Amino acid sequence: MLANGITLAMKKEAESTFTKLLGLKEVPELGVDPEKVDNTTLEDKMKHSELGIGDPGDLAYKFKWENDVDSSYRKLRAVSDTKETVSFEQTFPDGTKFHFDAQCSVKVSGGGVNAAIEYTLNLGLQTDIVVVDPTA
Repeated sequence: MLANGITLAMKKEAESTFTKLLGLKEVPELGVDPEKVDNTTLEDKMKHSELGIGDPGDLAYKFKWENDVDSSYRKLRAVSDTKETVSFEQTFPDGTKFHFDAQCSVKVSGGGVNAAIEYTLNLGLQTDIVVVDPTA
């Protein structure tokens, strides 16, 4: 399956439906890398470890630059400015959905000759990532 068609949508606490964020160009890996916790005793001949809590890593989404009144940039910047926790839904083309709540920050990229301006949405998770499998 190609990544083409992946969407990201946002919902504030008072809203009942998700609003699709337009201009999405790149999505991060979703999931966790559990920390390996050393649990070796003095009697062990080799190191023993167990998996600890997970680290989702950096959740950074890249978007095409648009700054009109109804742009995703302005919606995300407004949420970033208030440090509000909002709900996100990332959807794959096959219908798989990933739900999570996060705080966000928005940063505009630099530029250069023949380079498109874009912005990055960085998320700080506030909940676990819940995977919803497609039913069909």
